[in-house]
Amino acid sequence: MRGSTVTVNADEPWWKTAVVYQIYPRSFADSDGDGVGDLRGITRRLDHLVELGVDVLWLSPVYPSPHDDNGYDISDYRGIDPLFGTLEDFDELLAAVHARGMRLIMDLVVNHTSDEHPWFVSSRDGGPGGPARDWYWWRPARPGTVPGTPGAEPNNWGSFFSGPAWEYDPASGEYYLHLFSRKQPDLNWENPRVRQAVYAMMRWWLERGVDGFRMDVINLVSKDPALPDGEVPGGGRWGDGSPYYVCGPRIHEYLAEMHREVFAPHPGTLLTVGEMPGVTVEQARLFTDPARAEVDMVFTFEHVGLDHGPGGKFDPRPLRLPELKATMARWQEGLGEVGWNSLYWGNHDQPRAVSRFGDDSPRHRTRSATALATVLHLHRGTPYVYQGDELGMTNAPFASIHDFRDLESLRHHAEETAHGADPAEVLDALRVMGRDNARTPVQWDATAHAGFTTGTPWLPVNPDHTEINAAAQRADPASVFHHHRRLIGLRHTEPAVAFGDFTLLLPDDERIWAFLRRHEPAPGEVTELLVLANLSSEPARCPAPDGWAGTELLLTNHPGGAPLTFPAVTLTPWEARVHRRVRTAGG
Repeated sequence: MRGSTVTVNADEPWWKTAVVYQIYPRSFADSDGDGVGDLRGITRRLDHLVELGVDVLWLSPVYPSPHDDNGYDISDYRGIDPLFGTLEDFDELLAAVHARGMRLIMDLVVNHTSDEHPWFVSSRDGGPGGPARDWYWWRPARPGTVPGTPGAEPNNWGSFFSGPAWEYDPASGEYYLHLFSRKQPDLNWENPRVRQAVYAMMRWWLERGVDGFRMDVINLVSKDPALPDGEVPGGGRWGDGSPYYVCGPRIHEYLAEMHREVFAPHPGTLLTVGEMPGVTVEQARLFTDPARAEVDMVFTFEHVGLDHGPGGKFDPRPLRLPELKATMARWQEGLGEVGWNSLYWGNHDQPRAVSRFGDDSPRHRTRSATALATVLHLHRGTPYVYQGDELGMTNAPFASIHDFRDLESLRHHAEETAHGADPAEVLDALRVMGRDNARTPVQWDATAHAGFTTGTPWLPVNPDHTEINAAAQRADPASVFHHHRRLIGLRHTEPAVAFGDFTLLLPDDERIWAFLRRHEPAPGEVTELLVLANLSSEPARCPAPDGWAGTELLLTNHPGGAPLTFPAVTLTPWEARVHRRVRTAGG
């Protein structure tokens, strides 16, 4: 694999030394001036990713879709939406990726389809006795109620996108389940014909040359068939159905079957990633245990839920660094012997990392973005870089609800204001946590529309693109972009980064994130990395472990920083550094 010069045990998978870059195609690069990113735009910008040094591209959905949820509502699993191009354009992109020594994985959304997918159309139009009815979750109204009226839903579950998780179909007199949008009906994985159709589609893409899948909310595909009511949280309007569909009763059976049917014929070549909201460390060990042959790694949400208040993500609360450190450390330790971690700060569903976890003021933006990247990439696991995070892109200055495009934000605003919430407070929460923050176009240069398009962008470009853009950063060795290059290069060349044990230091410190990585490549030979980062906008005194004074400074985002001295060193705001020492075991 391009860039990976680490000598790896033959039993270690290639993806343990890899870095993945997520592309949200709608916002990456537009080749035809219609204001929407497309496949040819991605192909034209591949050299940016080659220079960055990443190994794998994760492509968010480009399948045909009505775009109720920006492509996560798929109406045809074996095609390309004309908005993004053609299958020929996809084949050209895939060939160009492979020619540059990189791999490409597809986003796979099989918990649900679009309500315009032929599978659902057949299921709906065939009625309660139709042959395709049980491809989805259909149920009659709650006994003793009038179908189609509030409270008549088959159970009290709420949707992730506000409102009930059931939609009434007047033609058949029944409801269908949708954990997300009403235009995203949930597939019924209890039906073996559904599973076989999904596996056949996956094999079709692998035969076309893709290198694996990132599987959207894959741990929700198994539901308790009884579909019981969920507990209604205090102040809530809907029941919490998650105990009955998060890591449901047959989830391991389904994933093991998928592996046998789809992945097993391609040993050692693919990457399979399961997005799993609500998954615990203990569950993740089972999902990623190689001996169980389910998935290679999972996306956990625990660390990105720490700033959620009692009302959820749109009730944000201040994040405490000791909580974040403890959560990350627990996952490091829990998957230290069995399984593997996915490492990420941001993606298309999260606000911008530097605005959320760092300080996006002009004074500290670059330093805090590089500090956060250093901490993440020096953990054990496979790092994921979301498009624009390698530039330190920030949250957008949305002036009103009319600036938002995301279904989740728009529905949350509508429901909350309809129930009497202060519109200004709702809007403030959307500005902080809304998904559109991550979906503004990539900032390629300082020209109009940031070099993203020659037309009108589907979502306005962040005005700070005149200061934050790829062209300027590629020319600046001290930029966020080049710091990411150095971090990725370090993972490719230093085995301790990929394979070293992890030990958290200073767990209760409110400003300093410190940890040790230790790797013994051969008996008696030990490489250790000491990672120190001041994640605050004030200087912070950091205790220095004994024996580290004068050791090699392997990487830093502040070349003029103070030398590491015992018993302590003062780190400047958002300063991060990595020291290395090599010694004999016991020495």
